[in-house]
Amino acid sequence: MAGRDAEISRRAALAPVRGAKPQDARAEMRIHFTGIAGAGMSAVALMMRDAGHEISGSDEDVFPPMSTYVEGLGFPFHRRFDAANLPDGLDVLVLGTSAKLGAESNPEVIAARARGVRVTTFAEMLGEATCERAVTVVAGSFGKSTCTALMAHVLEQAGARPGWMVGAISPSLPATGQWGAGEVVLEGDEYIVSSSDRRSKFELYHPAHLLLTSLVHDHVNVFPTFEDYEAPFRKLLRRIPGEGLVVMRDHPATRAVAGETGARVVWYDTAPCEGWFAADVVFGETTRFDLVAPDGRRIALTTQLLGAHNVENIVGVAAYLLERGLVSEAALVRGVAGFAGIRRRLDRLTTTSRIPVIEGFGSSYEKAHSAIGAMRLHYPDRPLVVVFEPHTFSWRSRDALPWYDSVFEGAARVLICPPPVHGAGSHHQSTFEEILARAQGSGVAALGVASAQEATEALSHLHGDEVVLLLSSGPLLGLPDSLPPLFDRLYGAPAYA
Repeated sequence: MAGRDAEISRRAALAPVRGAKPQDARAEMRIHFTGIAGAGMSAVALMMRDAGHEISGSDEDVFPPMSTYVEGLGFPFHRRFDAANLPDGLDVLVLGTSAKLGAESNPEVIAARARGVRVTTFAEMLGEATCERAVTVVAGSFGKSTCTALMAHVLEQAGARPGWMVGAISPSLPATGQWGAGEVVLEGDEYIVSSSDRRSKFELYHPAHLLLTSLVHDHVNVFPTFEDYEAPFRKLLRRIPGEGLVVMRDHPATRAVAGETGARVVWYDTAPCEGWFAADVVFGETTRFDLVAPDGRRIALTTQLLGAHNVENIVGVAAYLLERGLVSEAALVRGVAGFAGIRRRLDRLTTTSRIPVIEGFGSSYEKAHSAIGAMRLHYPDRPLVVVFEPHTFSWRSRDALPWYDSVFEGAARVLICPPPVHGAGSHHQSTFEEILARAQGSGVAALGVASAQEATEALSHLHGDEVVLLLSSGPLLGLPDSLPPLFDRLYGAPAYA
């Protein structure tokens, strides 16, 4: 009983003052985030500040856009780990999950434990803080960041005052995290909480409803088989209450796990199905399509987002919002049309170059494959040059080498950067040479570039009709910052739409 009482007290301490507006709430706790430039970490830090807590944070070796984003958030941000960063009267230290944070050797963690300060993770803190809220979890192998941001944006524009946590930056949202006053939308990550806590992050949340976008094997370093990967999603489905709603993309993998939930299930897809789907899609700078409801009615939607996968994302979010009656059809149309997406998900970085440089997010096979597919869809007559960095553990694992056999299909040329070395000893990491050889063996014209200078030189003599896709979840040798002004200077005014 004592343990249960302590848990109740801990959750109560994290919750905001009931009925108080964020700007009026007193600072209940002092919370320090070690590794605050992580996307989820900074989003939860913002939610906790919005809820009335006092926030500080630190990080090292971080890169844009998250580093510059965190610097502008307005709370103390230290660019190195040091025990001196911890404020007096610290109540909680939240430790990020990146291997480079070194929990056992990190000076901030050591100092916090010496003080008797609780050390926790952002997933645990977020679950505790929102346990009494009406929570929607958006989960899946891909699409969850875009869907979470889109759902939050449409609800915010409709005046619903939602809370949210999004693991990416969207120009359509004022922040990646907000406490809000209405329902809470949380991006649910299947990756493990920490090296010592092997639960998926979303297992610590308390969802009333679920949007499940996809189920494709990922994170092979911690989920060696598809059955391992699928298991936490099955647990998540079992946790949705009977009166809740589960909206799922219609796919054999999601059909196989749908029986785990006792909640009402609604399906969606881009092709006709028994639920919601897209029809008469016309791709372009502005993509247009009809959202078809299960009763046959049609809602005309437009979007500035690129790719068939984003049409799929929009259908899923629209199905969820309309099935629950959270917004009107008119509010949905306005919200979707005005949504500018999220950073690093097919952003055009150049302004005057006739060769567009577009940045995608390539943390997994499906995300990279979808980004390349979107480029071929929107620029079908232009040679595609991909600059790729195998940044995640999944891309670096020897178990994932078969991904390189087909992921670059459709690209005219691929430049491959070296994999990072942090955490290399924790899994079966491939060498740069093995990755490059596997890509070349697929028939793709692949070239290894070990530095930004080598990559820049390789991209400085293009014909002028290409499109360049930067694909990584890491810093990519700083090329997202250095290439656009170079291309605007080298390749002049645009000759293509």
